[in-house]
Amino acid sequence: MSKAGNSAKTFARNAKGVREVLSMKFSTLAFEGAWHDAFGTPERRGVWLVWGNTGNGKTSFVMQLCKELCRFGRVAYDSLEEGACLTMQNTLKRYNMQDVNRRFLLLDAEPLDELSLRLKRQKAPDFVVIDSFQYTQMTYAQYIKFREQHRNKLLIFISHASGRSPEGRSAKKVAFDASLKIYVEGYRAHSKGRFIGPKGHFDIWPEEAAKYYGEDLND
Repeated sequence: MSKAGNSAKTFARNAKGVREVLSMKFSTLAFEGAWHDAFGTPERRGVWLVWGNTGNGKTSFVMQLCKELCRFGRVAYDSLEEGACLTMQNTLKRYNMQDVNRRFLLLDAEPLDELSLRLKRQKAPDFVVIDSFQYTQMTYAQYIKFREQHRNKLLIFISHASGRSPEGRSAKKVAFDASLKIYVEGYRAHSKGRFIGPKGHFDIWPEEAAKYYGEDLND
């Protein structure tokens, strides 16, 4: 077939009319209860960014998120910062992660090139948490390349914070690109916490959060 013929086929495949797009079906996460209240029914692929300041509960929140995601598939947590250490062991115990032993995998500071190979294997994890974005030392261009290589996965990056924003230029760009942005503030394990707002904020004090976010969290 001529180059012109191949080019025409490519354009035909990439172009979709409005009706075609509206009739497309997407695989989603059927969250329930508080998870649904906070995040609705998101697509089960794409990029999420979780950030917050030290001590505000990012790891605690993400571990509970991992446990929820295990209802829908296999989860890999690439602990680039801590690796397999006592602190991580205690976190796994605290959230009874043994309940999802066959669906949850802790990766001991696995480099991104090795993680990329893992995600291309048969029976690869469906969801992957990368802790943290800063430890990957990715540029934004490298992030885009990694994201495109794994378009069928849900990639969840944990980021350090600077004030109330993700730390660093690349992380801020990822926040703009991410389909779900989750800011964690004031969260403590074993508290009567609750999810608040469709924007994916998480806090244990809804009334206090309203002061920060300037919105009616009961809407």
